[in-house]
Amino acid sequence: MEPAEMNTIPNGKGHEAGEETTATAIKSQSEDAAQELVPNSTENVSTDRTPGNAEANLPESSEFLTNVDDKKTPRFTDFEGKTSFGMSVFNLGNAIMGSGILGLAYAMANTGIVLFIILLTAVAGLSSYSIHLLLKSSGIVGIRAYEQLGYRAFGTPGKMAAGIAITLQNIGAMSSYLYIVKYEFPLVIQAFLKVDSTSGEWYVNGNYLVIIVSCSVILPLALMKQLGYLGYTSGFSLSCMVFFLISVIYKKFQVKCPFEDFGHNRTLVGFNTSIASDHGGVEMTPEGSPGCTPHLFNMNSQTAYTVPILAFAFVCHPEVLPIYTELRNPTKRKMQHVSNISIAVMYIMYLLAALFGYLTFIDKVEAELLHTYSRIDPYDTLILCVRLAVLTAVTLTVPIVLFPVRRAIQQLFFANKTFWWPRHIAIAVCLLTLINLLVIFAPNILGIFGIIGATSAPCLIFIFPAVFYIRIVPEEDEPMRSPPKIIAACFAILGVLFMIMSLSFIIIDWTSGSSKGSSGH
Repeated sequence: MEPAEMNTIPNGKGHEAGEETTATAIKSQSEDAAQELVPNSTENVSTDRTPGNAEANLPESSEFLTNVDDKKTPRFTDFEGKTSFGMSVFNLGNAIMGSGILGLAYAMANTGIVLFIILLTAVAGLSSYSIHLLLKSSGIVGIRAYEQLGYRAFGTPGKMAAGIAITLQNIGAMSSYLYIVKYEFPLVIQAFLKVDSTSGEWYVNGNYLVIIVSCSVILPLALMKQLGYLGYTSGFSLSCMVFFLISVIYKKFQVKCPFEDFGHNRTLVGFNTSIASDHGGVEMTPEGSPGCTPHLFNMNSQTAYTVPILAFAFVCHPEVLPIYTELRNPTKRKMQHVSNISIAVMYIMYLLAALFGYLTFIDKVEAELLHTYSRIDPYDTLILCVRLAVLTAVTLTVPIVLFPVRRAIQQLFFANKTFWWPRHIAIAVCLLTLINLLVIFAPNILGIFGIIGATSAPCLIFIFPAVFYIRIVPEEDEPMRSPPKIIAACFAILGVLFMIMSLSFIIIDWTSGSSKGSSGH
C-alpha cells in the first residue's frame, strides 16, 4: 500500500456523522474483497504484509487491533469478512433466540396481553437503537470490539466493565441453555422409554447428560476459529425453534381449557427436578371458575420478573461487533439491516409463542412452557419432537454465545498476544467446565433469568452503548447538548432506572417469601 493512498482520519473524525469509516486505499479487483480500513495517521503499513500473514499475526479475535494508544487513531485490520448477509442474520438471530422464549408465556400470564406487547415492543425498539449507537461509535474510531470501545471511551475501567458485563451476561445465558438440557433431556428419554420412574440409570441423569452434550456437541463447535463458520448450525437451530412455534400454535386448537393433569405425570416430572413440587406458574384456578379468560392487563408479585426476562431475551449486543467484522463487504447500514431483520424476526416469534402458549393454558401456564404440556400427556409424540427440537436449538446456541466471552477474556488478559490454538482451546474448556458446575449445583434458573437480566442486560443494552457514544463521538461533530447526545444520555439514565427498578422488585419479592424463583424454570 502506497503511503500517499492512505486516508488519514485525525482525532477519530474525517467522515460524516453516521457513516461508516471505509478505506479508499485497500480495494481488490473484486467487490467481494472490499474491506474497511482506518489507517493510523502516523504509521504506514508495510507493503509485504499479505492478508494471510496479517491474519496470522493478529490477536485471537483476528478482527481488530487490540493495542490501542490514546495518542493514535485505531484502525480496522485488513481482515476480510467472508460471511454472507443471510448467514449473519442466522448467527445474530441465534444469539438473540434462546431458552428465554420458553418463559414468555409465563411472562404474559403475569402482565396481561396488552402490557406484554407494549413491553416487548419497547425492548425490541430500544435494542435496535442501542445497536445503532454501537455501530456508529465503532465506525468513528475504527474499532469492532465491545471491550475496546470501552477502553477508547474510559480507558482500562471501561474495558474491564464491558468485559465483565459480557462475561456475566453470556455465562448466565449459557447456563440457562444447559439447564434446559439438564431438565428436558432425561424427561424425553423417559418418555421414549415409556418409563414413569427409574432406578437412577446414568442415561436418565441430567447431570451426566449435560456433561455428555457439552463434550460431544458444544465443545467441538466452540473450538471453531471464527464465528462465521457457525452460520449453518445457527440456521438449523432457528429452524428447530420455528418448529417449536408451529407446534405451540397447533396445540392451542387441540388443548381444551381447563385441562386435566395426566394421571402419572407428577411421578415423571418429579424425577431429577424440583419443579414438580412447585410448578412455578401463577396461582392455579379451581375447576369450574372463569380461569379460561385471558387478561389484557395483570399485575402481581411475579410481574417483577417480566421486564428482566424480556431484556435478557433480546440481548445480542456482545455478538454484534464480531458478526459485523466477519460480514462480507461490511458497512454500517448493512449491519444495521442485519440487526433489524434479526430483531424483527425474533420479535414475531416471541410474540406468537407467548400469545398462543398463554391462550392455551391461561393462568395455569408454568415458568417453562414445555413442562405445562407434559402435565397433559408426557408421551405426546408431537411434544416429544418439540422437546428434541428445543434441546437441539439451545445446544447449538451455546457456541455462538461462548465466542464473545472468550473474546472478552482474550481482550482482558491476552490483548497483545497472537492467536494460539492451545490458549484458544483452554479458554473454551475452562468456560464449559465452569458453566457445567453452575448448571449441576445452582438451585434454580428463574433466579438466574431475573438477576442477570436486571444487571448485565441493562448495561449491555442501555448504559454502555449510550455512554460510549457520548464519549467517543467528537464534540466538533455532535456537541454535548445536541439532540443525538441528549437522547443517548436519556437512554443511559433509562438503563440505570431499569436496573434499580428490576433489582428492587426482585429483592422485595424474595424477602416477602412469595417468590417462586426457587421453583426452577
